[in-house]
Amino acid sequence: MSDLTNENVELSLTKNAAFPAAKDSQSVQSIARLAPAVAHYISVATADNTRRAYQQDLRDFARWGGSVPATPEVIAAYIADRAETLSPHTLSRRIVGISRAHVSQGMVDPSKNDLVRTLLRGIRRTHGRPQRQVEPLLKQDLLAILPLMTGTKGLRDRTLLLLGFAAALRRSELVALDVPDIEFVKEGLVLHQRRSKVDQMGMGRKIGVPWGRTAACPVKAVHAWIEHAQISDGAMFRPITKAGTIGSERLTAQSVALIVKEYARAAGLSADAFSGHSLRAGLVTSAAQAGVAVHKIMAQTGHRSVEMVNTYIRDASLFEHNAAGMVL
Repeated sequence: MSDLTNENVELSLTKNAAFPAAKDSQSVQSIARLAPAVAHYISVATADNTRRAYQQDLRDFARWGGSVPATPEVIAAYIADRAETLSPHTLSRRIVGISRAHVSQGMVDPSKNDLVRTLLRGIRRTHGRPQRQVEPLLKQDLLAILPLMTGTKGLRDRTLLLLGFAAALRRSELVALDVPDIEFVKEGLVLHQRRSKVDQMGMGRKIGVPWGRTAACPVKAVHAWIEHAQISDGAMFRPITKAGTIGSERLTAQSVALIVKEYARAAGLSADAFSGHSLRAGLVTSAAQAGVAVHKIMAQTGHRSVEMVNTYIRDASLFEHNAAGMVL
């Protein structure tokens, strides 16, 4: 059994590179030459965030005393012990990381054993609770926030919030935008999204953002920010010093959450209830309230599951044609 040290955690995720049997010295040399390329492509097959999550899961298992390969009984003991401190959602992710470490090395996956699956069901029934959802930043919330934005920072933040809302972007997608990703057209702008959370293969997609009908126009905001910042390349959204100097690096995803919370607080809203995801959730909920068809909402958000969109729509229509309201 191998110990899960920091060094071989990474190896356990890429060790399954299979090479054909060498028949002669020339084949051996060719394989040796190609090995780094094979390892590279295997390493990039999994998104960086996912790979880091796998490694974190394995390290937690190692700290507990686990090793690979592991038996179903050991996995069951691990998750039963962690069930008091970790949520069922986190536990399930831990199991995925441990499972990946086995499968990547051609080992039997202990997580598929009925003992582990039954134990996880029992933990969900005992400790399961609804996943916390952030509050959507609705259209009326956004309109209340915009007048609070002033100066260079305010112009950047206005653009970030309006574009994040209109294009229903995740915070990671917002900060990943480069200036050339924005194409101005007569209808508004086209956002060329090179990669997203659900597009790890980098196929990309286009998102249309039309001219706004009010002063809260995302297209005008983007144009004003690019002109004011005098940027033509590189990151669209950048840090700004207290003196108003615009940096050259890229804002972090965490910065988006902090910006949303900052203005939510300033507008008298509960900052703790909002996050970077509130922009995306706000567009979906506001569009549902306006009667936009589900397929049109999905076209804007890039959602592949109607059920995910319906989560927001159900919340948006709780009081629409409410049975109690029509009776009492």
